[in-house]
Amino acid sequence: MKIAPSVLTADFTNLKNEIDSISDADLIHIDIMDGNFVPNISFGPAITKQISKVSNKNLDVHLMVLDPLNWIDEFSLENVEYITVHFESNNFLEALTKIRKNGKKVGLTIKPETSVSLISKYLKDVDLVLIMSVKPGFGGQKFIPESLNKVKELVDLREKNNYKYVIEIDGGINGETAPLVKKAGVDIAVVGSYLFNKKERNKEMEKLR
Repeated sequence: MKIAPSVLTADFTNLKNEIDSISDADLIHIDIMDGNFVPNISFGPAITKQISKVSNKNLDVHLMVLDPLNWIDEFSLENVEYITVHFESNNFLEALTKIRKNGKKVGLTIKPETSVSLISKYLKDVDLVLIMSVKPGFGGQKFIPESLNKVKELVDLREKNNYKYVIEIDGGINGETAPLVKKAGVDIAVVGSYLFNKKERNKEMEKLR
């Protein structure tokens, strides 16, 4: 299982050192919030560019925005590997097409209240499926156990149909929940506040793996 630290809870007054402290990360997860799709606002393309300059890791951009089509070009930076949009956002199908056109891997995500069955017909066309195991918009929430059933469902659909997507989970990942999501079949675990509250973050990521 790969670990993708979310820098949402990093100390942005000391950003370079914060990025250096997670040098063993597999990806860096970028949570983008617009204050419309979710009530919170995080940061935008300018800060993401700064993160890309101080890290040699590929970026995993999660667009929690109402109109992702307006933002995909801005976040199609050189070292961005995945761009993920919400099924619940506006024009998500066109957004998926645009991500592919921009040469980035295509991600699709759903909120906790959205069932996997609603996105099943799109799974053949995506590279990553992100299961939100908390409500999007805020860090530090508790893991929603029902998310594990969604992961297992995605594993079954992938095997049954020979799909190629990886399964990512985001929200409430810590020392207790990481073994549960790994056992369920998660390929990439996003870790936020739990990791950035630790001093030796590279060692902690290895434990989580």
